[in-house]
Amino acid sequence: MKIITTVSETHSEMNKVKELGKKIVIVPTMGYLHDGHLSLLNHAKELGDVVISTLFVNPKQFGPNEDYDKYPRDFERDRNLLEKTGCDYLFYPEVSEMYGEHFSTQISLGGITKILEGVTRPTHYDGVALIVLKLFNITKCDVGIFGQKDYQQFMVIQKMVNDLNLDIQLVMAPIIRENNGLAMSSRNRFLSQEEFTQAAILNKSLIAAKEKILGGMRKRNEINKFITKSLLTSSLIKIDYVETVIDFTFVLMDEFHSGDRIVILLACWFGTTRLIDNIIIQL
Repeated sequence: MKIITTVSETHSEMNKVKELGKKIVIVPTMGYLHDGHLSLLNHAKELGDVVISTLFVNPKQFGPNEDYDKYPRDFERDRNLLEKTGCDYLFYPEVSEMYGEHFSTQISLGGITKILEGVTRPTHYDGVALIVLKLFNITKCDVGIFGQKDYQQFMVIQKMVNDLNLDIQLVMAPIIRENNGLAMSSRNRFLSQEEFTQAAILNKSLIAAKEKILGGMRKRNEINKFITKSLLTSSLIKIDYVETVIDFTFVLMDEFHSGDRIVILLACWFGTTRLIDNIIIQL
C-alpha cells in the first residue's frame, strides 16, 4: 500500500492509474477503523481495479462543542488494517493540505441537510459535502462507497453528485453490527460497558418496529411512538430524534402504503456518546 500525503502526488498517482484504463474506488474514512470500514474496503475491491482509502478527520463537519479534538485517532493501527485488507493507496493529508491559509469555499445543499441530523448539527452536512467533493476531485475516483449507518449522509452526497453532474457511481453498503446488534462506530469505544449493553436497544427497537409495520402499522406517528416507547425501556438513553420517512426523498407522510420504501432513522445519547442507526423497509 502506498501512503500519499499531498494533493499533487495523489493527482500524479491517480493519473497513472487512469492512463492504464483502471477503475478507481474510494473509501473515505476519518480513521479509527472497525469491521464496518473493513467491509467497505473488501466490497470496494469487488467494484473496481484500484482502491484508495482516505484518512482525514475533517474539522469542517464538526460544530462548536462537538468531539473533533476527542475523535479517536491511531494512524499505525489504521495503516496496518488497511494493508491487511489489500488497500492500494492511502491518502493521509494534514488539515493544512486540505484547507490552506486562504481557503474560503463553502458548499450548502439545503433540503435534507436541514432536517434530522441537520437540526442537531446544522453545519455538519455542508462540511461533509465539501470534504467529499474535494476527495472525489483529488482522487479522480469512479466509484465511492459509503455505509448505510450514515444513511442521511449518503443521500446528501447522492444529491450533490446529481446536482453537480458528477460522473461518479455511489454505492451504499449494509450496516455492520456488534454481536449485540449495535451498529459499529468509531465512537462506540467511548461507551461504558453498561452503556454498550443498553445501546443494543436501538437495533432491537428498529427490528420490532419493522415487524409491527409489516404486520399492518402504517401511520407515521404510531410508528414513531412505538419506537420511542421501546427505546425508553433503557434507563440510560436520551433520545435526540426518531423519524420515519420515504426512502431517498425524506418526505414525511401521515400514512404509508403498499409499495412504499421507508426508512426509520434515530439518534440517541448514552452518556456523552451520540449514536445513530436506521432500518430500510419495503412495504
